[in-house]
Amino acid sequence: MTTWTKRRLASVILTASIIAAGVPGCGDDEGDDTSDAGGGDSGKGGSGGKGGTGGKGGTGGKSGAGGSGDDGGAADDAIDSKAANLRVNLNLLLSEHLILAAKATGAALDGRNDELAAYGALLNTNGTDLGKLVNAAFGAEAETKFNGIWSAHNGYFVDYTTGVATDDEAKKTKAVDDLTKKYVPEFADFISGATGLPKTTVTELTMAHVVQTKAIVDAQAEEKWTEAYAAIREAFGHMAMIGDPLSKAIAAKQPAKFPGVTDTKAVDFWVALNQLLQEHLYLATFATGAALGERTAELEAAGAALDKNGTDIGAAIRGLYDAAAETKFNGIWSAHNGFFVDYTTGVAGSDDAKKAKAVKDLTETYVPMFADFLSSATGLPKADVAKLTTDHVLTTKAVVDQQGAEDEVKAAAADRLAGQHMQMIGDPLSAAIVESKPAKF
Repeated sequence: MTTWTKRRLASVILTASIIAAGVPGCGDDEGDDTSDAGGGDSGKGGSGGKGGTGGKGGTGGKSGAGGSGDDGGAADDAIDSKAANLRVNLNLLLSEHLILAAKATGAALDGRNDELAAYGALLNTNGTDLGKLVNAAFGAEAETKFNGIWSAHNGYFVDYTTGVATDDEAKKTKAVDDLTKKYVPEFADFISGATGLPKTTVTELTMAHVVQTKAIVDAQAEEKWTEAYAAIREAFGHMAMIGDPLSKAIAAKQPAKFPGVTDTKAVDFWVALNQLLQEHLYLATFATGAALGERTAELEAAGAALDKNGTDIGAAIRGLYDAAAETKFNGIWSAHNGFFVDYTTGVAGSDDAKKAKAVKDLTETYVPMFADFLSSATGLPKADVAKLTTDHVLTTKAVVDQQGAEDEVKAAAADRLAGQHMQMIGDPLSAAIVESKPAKF
């Protein structure tokens, strides 16, 4: 477990997302004081905001697929609309699909059958959630058609994984043919017909998803863990390349259902922040699962992926605020990493005293410090930030607990819940940052 102490185990919030979003000018006012961000509650996030505790709500937005459309004020119009909610939620569901698939295939190839069944069930649930979103946009008939195509595509990947696990070249070849010659054309026809996107564009994007997911399975099977986690991150990021044009096309095709805009800098930032938060949570639980399962080589690679996910945090803090804020954040972040390490070590060693101290450190040291930092930087009420951060600690703790207990069904359910909770942080945080830094958006 010694290498684990170097790894990041919690959510990347606020800063690396700025780089991921590609927002111009993030380094233009390096000398900004953090007090510049303090403009009071944005009205969008935190307890009592428009989305209740934590902002606009978990995956599904304020009213399922598209949000509520509560568009009160210029700041809200810059980031919050049914069209923007559609983009955020579709991207989160698509990237969740990729992660759940990778967790299922990794379990399958390692013979962890209970874990495979648990994540396979969640993968199906994720698919029906996507189907409901299709229904919201195009109706029940479109949902039924989508569900059939999507379910078949999941089955083809099961076939490919089985072929890899059994060294069955014929099965692998047939699965690839089914994916590339059946699924890709059917999906491209469906999406193009429903949205008006060019069929060639949808075909290229869908083919890339197939190829990237196949690369994950191949690397997992060969236990090339560095390659596997690089492939997971690449495929995860690629899901936005599908979700972005698809959500924009749906909103353009159905403006009465999804009014608003999807392609402002503010919405770009909102999408990037939520996806980076989601990615970090799932990379962390990949790592904790590997640690508790004593899969050392995988742990090393998952930890390295977590490091890459968080590499730009300090630099981005400096770009958005100043060097003092960067230093302060890094200190809080380092301490909080250590507390999660302590908790995971306590679970692994059945050390109740170590676990209890780690929970106390997380909730009584890290949470107040982090709430102070974010509240002063964004203007969000400190009590709201503290509650959201505490909820994140507890939902992540629940995953580790169930992984340690080897209850795979509960662990997988807790994993998805913790992943979805990251939106409860990302929504109000992105809204507050956009409102407090209007010149950047």
